[in-house]
Amino acid sequence: MKKTIHLKVNDRSHELSVEPNRTLSEVIRKDLGLTGTKIGCEVGDCGACTVIMDGEPVNSCLVLAVQADGREILTIEGLESDGKLHPLQQAFIDKGAIQCGFCTPGMILSAKSLLDQHPAPGEEQIRKAISGNLCRCTGYQKIVEAIGSVKPRRR
Repeated sequence: MKKTIHLKVNDRSHELSVEPNRTLSEVIRKDLGLTGTKIGCEVGDCGACTVIMDGEPVNSCLVLAVQADGREILTIEGLESDGKLHPLQQAFIDKGAIQCGFCTPGMILSAKSLLDQHPAPGEEQIRKAISGNLCRCTGYQKIVEAIGSVKPRRR
């Protein structure tokens, strides 16, 4: 039996009818067409599916869509503004922190959550914040450097 849910994804409201066993990652990718949210392990180990829900990073493969009813979700597609990349996205490019790119959306969203709470984190804070995101290509150093290079935004 389907359930109607309401999600605000990247500042857009959506009303969806979903099966109770569908994950948030499936709904984001298949129903909303936002394929930047990757599906990797599907058990919460890799972090490829990380999105920001109500200001906190979550593994969307572990969240049932019905549990996200009424929540605000940010995906990688919601970061760009006025046709410009978010400073984190640009830093990943500038610092060569992208190889295959599969982990990048989740990594960037975990980093954004960190920077929202701690605008000038140290290396240890950065490494802890991304510890739930696995990368098989870069060895993490360039990722840490990219995150650390983002300057706090003036309000």
